[in-house]
Amino acid sequence: MPDVLGWRAKFGVLAPSTNTVVEPDFARMGVPGVTAHFGRIHIRDQNMSDDAGMGRLLEQIRAEIAAACARVLTCEPDYMVMGMSAETFWGGMAGNQRFVRQIEELSGLRVATGAEACRRALELHGAKRIGVVTPYQPVGDENVVRFFGELGFDVKSIKGLCCPTAVSIAHVSEDELRAALREVDGDGVDALVQCGTNLSMVRLADEAERWMGKPVIAINAATWWMALRDNGIDDRVDGAGTLLREH
Repeated sequence: MPDVLGWRAKFGVLAPSTNTVVEPDFARMGVPGVTAHFGRIHIRDQNMSDDAGMGRLLEQIRAEIAAACARVLTCEPDYMVMGMSAETFWGGMAGNQRFVRQIEELSGLRVATGAEACRRALELHGAKRIGVVTPYQPVGDENVVRFFGELGFDVKSIKGLCCPTAVSIAHVSEDELRAALREVDGDGVDALVQCGTNLSMVRLADEAERWMGKPVIAINAATWWMALRDNGIDDRVDGAGTLLREH
């Protein structure tokens, strides 16, 4: 028997316990018959004020992710979705592939990651030269540039907001994000990409595409789009950018 509410698909989502944006983002992009069920990765030390702090944050994620996955699997989801992005970019293409294999082996399910979703979105738009906004420290930005570079994308500019803690990522205002988008844009930039699932960017990205005249890919919208389309769900969603509205 299908689930009464998730009769089309149930998504198991893994997200850090500190993240307050990705869950409501996924909820507001919801479509009938699809439900998202969160497994929280316990973050005990959320300091990411420097490269070392960001490294410790990722170490906690790696230590806790199997337990979070096991918990969410008890609701018998059909598909896994990553509600975090840094780890999906870490180590370039090879690091992303290792991470995907790990989740597939832990869950026995296919998985959507932010890094792969951004790749698909950029290829769909035919974009090669990109500007990127992240909440990360320089080490995080280096891994983002490496990932896109190995795929053949030219990162013309990247703005890391250097958020001091994992929770503070969600405190970044739309004014700050708007300024960051303008900073990484330019005549030679085909598309803009926002990384970091705790940055609240979905609504702003939808608006920014209109006044910047180019794709603006918010990672939560791209990841949700990938999850829906991988499961044959073609519903269109307004207010979350071109991907979900037109593709």
